[in-house]
Amino acid sequence: MSTIEPIDWDDAYSNFAYIPEGYKYPAKWVALAAQFREEMSEKGLFKADLTYGDHDRNRLDLFMPWGDLNGLAVFVHGGYWMEDFDKSVWSHLAKGALAHGFAVAIPSYALCPDVRVSDITVQVGLAISRAASEIAGPIHLTGHSAGGHLVARMATSTSPLTHEIRQRIRKAVPISALADLRPLMKTQMNETLRLDPVEARLESPALLEPQEGIDVTAWVGSAERPEFVRQSALLANIWSGFDCRVDVVEEPHKHHADIIEGLMEPEHPLTRNLLCL
Repeated sequence: MSTIEPIDWDDAYSNFAYIPEGYKYPAKWVALAAQFREEMSEKGLFKADLTYGDHDRNRLDLFMPWGDLNGLAVFVHGGYWMEDFDKSVWSHLAKGALAHGFAVAIPSYALCPDVRVSDITVQVGLAISRAASEIAGPIHLTGHSAGGHLVARMATSTSPLTHEIRQRIRKAVPISALADLRPLMKTQMNETLRLDPVEARLESPALLEPQEGIDVTAWVGSAERPEFVRQSALLANIWSGFDCRVDVVEEPHKHHADIIEGLMEPEHPLTRNLLCL
């Protein structure tokens, strides 16, 4: 009789250990973001630190396009809901959408263990609503890793977004998303996340019904850890049984750190998919 080997869940979610010179990426992101923020500030197209809540991390940055305004795109960052990333690390990812006339909002949010994952879901809903109060028109949502989870969570029937905001959402693109949080309870990081079975189920997009009529693309890199490829396919597979449009794109050769780079390019398939072009 064959035996099933136990899964090392810490290894399954260990991204940078499997990316060549992965340690270099955060510094690269910070430098690109700082340069872009300076450029946009000099042009008068950058609104920094708009507040949407009481926590000191409840702030968002808003980048404005030059010329006609076609809508709002929102990028939600990752970091397993606990790593000390904030909005200032990802500013350069606004480039692609800005070139097509979309304002781009990038929020920070409070982190575990100060708050729970379910609290972060509420905060991201508030951040999107705050940005939507500044910018009229359709809303397009994307996020990476834990941010991908949060974007997918906004597309569910139990989203914290109001009906009015939901009606404005044209597209959601969770990138390398965590769609089922239950395996994370078996990792060391859960000492910080404090997920329990009830919260893990209620906050797992793959275990929830999608918003009726929502258009979702689960985007993932073919060179990512197998667990992220599995989770993206899981979300698309389960949601395909509901009244929504959903598909999955496995971008060749991309890993967890460079999968987001397409958002910098106006004509990259990731940008075009997000903006329904």
